[in-house]
Amino acid sequence: MSYQECINCHTKYGIDEIVYFCKKCGDILEIKMDMERAAEAVKTGDHKKKAPLSVWRYRDFMPIHEATNVVTLSEGGTGLHRSERLGEALGLTNLWIKNEGENPTGSFKDRGMTVGVTKAVELGARHVICASTGNTSASLAAYAARAGIRCTVLIPSGKIAYGKLSQAMIHGAKVLQVRGNFDEALEFVLKLAEKHRSIYLLNSINPFRIEGQKSLGYEICEQLDYDAPDRLIVPVGNAGNISAIWKGFSEFYKLGLLNKLPKMTGIQAAGSAPIAKAIKSHSNKIVPVAEPETVATAIRIGAPVSWKKALNAINESHGTAETVTDEEILDAQKLLAQVEGIFVEPASASSIAGLKKLVRNGIINKNERVVCVTTGHGLKDPDTAIKMSEKPVEVDAEMSAIENALGIKAQVAVIQR
Repeated sequence: MSYQECINCHTKYGIDEIVYFCKKCGDILEIKMDMERAAEAVKTGDHKKKAPLSVWRYRDFMPIHEATNVVTLSEGGTGLHRSERLGEALGLTNLWIKNEGENPTGSFKDRGMTVGVTKAVELGARHVICASTGNTSASLAAYAARAGIRCTVLIPSGKIAYGKLSQAMIHGAKVLQVRGNFDEALEFVLKLAEKHRSIYLLNSINPFRIEGQKSLGYEICEQLDYDAPDRLIVPVGNAGNISAIWKGFSEFYKLGLLNKLPKMTGIQAAGSAPIAKAIKSHSNKIVPVAEPETVATAIRIGAPVSWKKALNAINESHGTAETVTDEEILDAQKLLAQVEGIFVEPASASSIAGLKKLVRNGIINKNERVVCVTTGHGLKDPDTAIKMSEKPVEVDAEMSAIENALGIKAQVAVIQR
């Protein structure tokens, strides 16, 4: 049987117990998978027969009862794109992009929400809540609507990308904008969920969210014919995703499906980088950033709740972490769009910016097989893309005006006699 376990004192809790922090030591929890059930699924190949590449292809590896109807929008199964032109530009021979912007609401959050909301319904919840910088709220609102349950999201004051905010609003969520930052908004939803047990919390502190997100690691393994990459690079904000992907790789390794594990490499914006700074200083603790700031709003988080899991994933895998400036992030966003045709939001581009920096500094060698995860679609934040792109050129409705704008010389027709 699967169960929940504290990552610190290892106190165990039942799979159907609503608990967000260990009652003994106060630390966060993780799901321990039913390895017998998973091993049987691997032995029979059932997970491949049940569904195409998707989150629920791996239902036997998820902590959901067999009789439960899943809440799904057909998430997962995103493309793993061989990126030869970008690789050539960076001096790499084997580069891949796992584009999570291809999910239903345009971000990797859908992987966690399909499992999290399914578990909420399974537990009888009729009201779900989260704090969010954008993508979490968009995803939770969509899956709550799909399930027919109430949804509330708390967003921090200041700039929230309209591409994300519009999604939460149109799906019918109650949106509250807190005069404070993300970390303060998270404190409130935690207190609300503890005080009002009818409200089910679905931030990444909820371990069922992580279970859905670990499918990203599973999919990469399958897409590479069960030969794990040498390195996995991913943006880091609240730190749930890097630990979730590592969990997916590790579980496939324990099941004998892989013969090696990748180096997990986390990228943070320079103005919001407590995990990267801890890794660089060889510390086992983070120093929260009181006023995080970056153009990459999806990772503008100063006190990531899953920091311990992230440090563990990076250290256990012999990986690393790096910081990138806003300028480097925006340059990488434009490069990826113009060289590979993949349009991602700024936070997603941080993985590409980090890759460039690590190659330049000699940390990544040219022959490594590298997978960069891009976490959200560029239309999540169209304003940023418009501001840094060449503006449309207005011309008269005449062929000569268009040719002049294109720098094309008009061709004089030669009449044969």
